[in-house]
Order: sequence, then structure tokens, then C-alpha cells
Amino acid sequence: MSDANVAVIESMYQAFADGNVAGVLGPMHPEIEWNEAENFPYADKNPYVGPDGIATGVFARIADEWADFSAKPEAIHGCGDVVLAMGRYTGTYIPTVESIDAQFAHVWWLRDGKVVRFQQYADTHQVVAAVSGERAL
Repeated sequence: MSDANVAVIESMYQAFADGNVAGVLGPMHPEIEWNEAENFPYADKNPYVGPDGIATGVFARIADEWADFSAKPEAIHGCGDVVLAMGRYTGTYIPTVESIDAQFAHVWWLRDGKVVRFQQYADTHQVVAAVSGERAL
């Protein structure tokens, strides 16, 4: 099952890169629970529940607030029903014109080929600095 789950997550990252919203939301369970990293700008409404809640609470905000935002995995590892992706976020926060190149780790839990839970870990300092208009250290 691990290889199949890795393929699901790889397809979601590719769909996100392609701007294919249906391809990102399609593998999500109707009651998926999504958590942004503590202190991340979009953690204010954790947990997001369901694909629609994630689409409006996370993805629409990214689309409105960031130019050239990407989440590029550098490694994806499967362990049964859990998949770990490690990579980098890049983009420019439109209101402050500050750019990021921040590391992330995403943990995905799947059941029967559907994502049931997501937890983001990220370089929140760099992202918050970009949002506030301050230079990250």
C-alpha cells in the first residue's frame, strides 16, 4: 500500500504545481482534517475540515496573497498509510513583496487511497517575516 499512497501524494503535488485544483482536492476524504503548522499565517483556522474548507481557507488565501507560490517536494517517503514529504516553499508575498525559500515537512495519512489527515511543519519564521514585511534572519 505504501507505493500506492506515495503515488497519490506525488499526483497531488503535481496537480498543485499545474494549478489543477480538482487534482489536489480529488484524493481528499470528504472529512479530511488539515492542520497548518503552529504560528504559520494560515493556522488561524486550524483544523480545516473537508476539501471545501481547505480550498477556501488555505488554497484561496495562497492564490490571493502570493505570487509564484510553489510547494516542491524534494523527497517523498511512504510507510504504510503514512507518507512524509520534505521540500521547499517558494513565492513572493504580494502585499510586502517579500520572497521566501522555506523548508517544509508534510505528513499525510491515507485510508483506502484517500487522504484523511494532513499536518504541515514549516519554517514559520521566514514566512511570518515575509508576511509582516520584515527580513528573515
